[in-house]
Amino acid sequence: MNIINNKYKLIEKIGEGSFGLIYKGQNIRTNEYVAVKVEPIKHQLKLLKNESNIYQYLNGCINIPSVKWFGKDEINYYMVINLLGESLDNLKKRTGTFSLRLILKIGIKVIFLLKMIHDKGLIHRDIKPDNFLFSLNNKKDIYLIDFGFCKPYLKDGKHIALKTTSNIIGSKTYTSVNSHNFMELSRRDDLESLGYMLIYFYLERLPWHSIQINDVIKEKKANIFNDILLPKIMVDYMMYIKSLEFEGTPNYNLLIDIFKREITEIG
Repeated sequence: MNIINNKYKLIEKIGEGSFGLIYKGQNIRTNEYVAVKVEPIKHQLKLLKNESNIYQYLNGCINIPSVKWFGKDEINYYMVINLLGESLDNLKKRTGTFSLRLILKIGIKVIFLLKMIHDKGLIHRDIKPDNFLFSLNNKKDIYLIDFGFCKPYLKDGKHIALKTTSNIIGSKTYTSVNSHNFMELSRRDDLESLGYMLIYFYLERLPWHSIQINDVIKEKKANIFNDILLPKIMVDYMMYIKSLEFEGTPNYNLLIDIFKREITEIG
């Protein structure tokens, strides 16, 4: 039995990523269940430290997990946060088709969360269905997790400069075309990734899902407007996001309002 910090017992592995493993754990003093993220020190990534700092900075923001403890031993870094329920991705795979009404309701919740972190001067840079989890106690609450790639887009009160990057940031499936072009990301790119996420919920499979070649994925994303199966609301959303400049402030309230109007029209 593994005990972390003389306080948290590791029970079972519940996930993994490029950084390391995620375990379901339990506070042996209070019996509270928690999630424990583990990153090997030898990997020298320090993503978990960055993520811990982000969570602490966002402390008090609704539907963002809170850090209960961060530390290390000779082998690993550890971060203990709230234990949450299943992801939107798991729900989709388990239940199949999402109605347009449900997809738009999810979109509204996510836009609100993105506005909240953007207003704090941060961009997430890894928006995908795996990173939205339901609360254990309330299936209507969706939490945004995994801030390992998160970074400030403001420096000394000024927007960061547009420049080239050395690699693609985030998931190839959901990252923006700008990321495929090795360009610095900004607020618009989080919202573009949300667009691909909502399209995935609607189509059930993205046209580039099984493709690994960067240029092919990029081309298919650029031509997603031409997919005749997409409802007009999704095309309009993507066209608006694509019209945003690098430093542009998205009109989050406008996007939420058009999603709400569409839900009303669906009835």
